[in-house]
Amino acid sequence: MAGPATDITTPDVTTPAPASASVRAGVLAAATVSLVTLAIATFELSMADWPSGFVLLVILPLASLLFFGCCLWSASQLLRIRKDGAKFALPFLICALTLAALVYAPLQQIYLQHDFWARRADREKIVARVENGELFPNVSTNKNLIALGDGGPRVSAGNDVVIDDRDEGAYVLFPTSRGLKHYFTGFLRVPPGGDPKKFFEFDDKPPTRLVPYDKDWWFVAN
Repeated sequence: MAGPATDITTPDVTTPAPASASVRAGVLAAATVSLVTLAIATFELSMADWPSGFVLLVILPLASLLFFGCCLWSASQLLRIRKDGAKFALPFLICALTLAALVYAPLQQIYLQHDFWARRADREKIVARVENGELFPNVSTNKNLIALGDGGPRVSAGNDVVIDDRDEGAYVLFPTSRGLKHYFTGFLRVPPGGDPKKFFEFDDKPPTRLVPYDKDWWFVAN
């Protein structure tokens, strides 16, 4: 007598769907590089206390190369859109928006406006002390330089100010950056009715930048 039939039906085997490609790491990398680039572009002037050669010859070139490399890499990800979806355009979009901000957004102007108004009161106090004779040049190698030291509020690059005492009053420069070959930028406070072009640093060459900020206050560069 034949025994019971054996069920030899093959069990169903479900094949797992291939995992979709993730762009999360690429978006994170592009966003990080872009944020670092924008931060350096915005706060470059705040690095004035760092050695100018280090900023100009190391930090800025490295940041530029890093961002350029990120742009090239993100552009290569566009080739994956047909296979893996439009999400792979996100890194390129982030880099493109960052580049547009670097070109068109007044990043340094925003920083300078904040710096001017945030430190305006402290700088006015320094000017008053210069005009009253309480502060005077105290650096033996520079007859126009006043080193304020670290005891008071930070009002300039290196916390130094440069003065030019003339018949109409004292011109007081608060440097915001100092570069190679005696290049500088800063906020110059002129005496009432004074001309910023009369500041002694501009005797040989007129300023390359001369931007009014408020009554008797100018942003200058040589």
